[in-house]
Amino acid sequence: MSPYGIARRAAGLLSGAVLAVAGLTATAGPARAYSPNPSVDHYTYDTDTCPCSGGNLTDPFDGTYFAYDAGGRADKAELYSDGWFIGKVEFHPSGEKLWIYDTRNDGDTFYVKAQYRSGGVTHDLGTFSAPGTDAVMDHTVKDFDLPEGAGVIFWLYDGTGGSDYFGSGSGIA
Repeated sequence: MSPYGIARRAAGLLSGAVLAVAGLTATAGPARAYSPNPSVDHYTYDTDTCPCSGGNLTDPFDGTYFAYDAGGRADKAELYSDGWFIGKVEFHPSGEKLWIYDTRNDGDTFYVKAQYRSGGVTHDLGTFSAPGTDAVMDHTVKDFDLPEGAGVIFWLYDGTGGSDYFGSGSGIA
């Protein structure tokens, strides 16, 4: 074969390899969104009457325990999709912590945007999600330093950047 033929054949093989890689890259995308959106069950507790645990705070992963915090209001949001317990978000007034659990290793996650309001001013706390490892359950804990009595609200999204809203929850620090 002539040098021209070898170069032409090599160019053809290279073009085919580039097209194959491009095709694979085009089909691999971000994690799919839940469809329909997850449903959310809420359990809200006045922490003046805590410690609280058991009953509707029990779940298949670690249960929930709310400590006593005068004037506080705790919230547990359980997330379900197609009958599966896929995660939960908890606001704990004692310690002012937001716990985010992803309990289904399904290639998807959800996002939690949090804010608080105090003295008539709203403050953004950020957007968070569980780390998304290969573990059966992933979780992250966000520890805030909030003023006593601040109202806390969190919004749940299925997509990044605050897209595909599906629920919210609130509490009082």
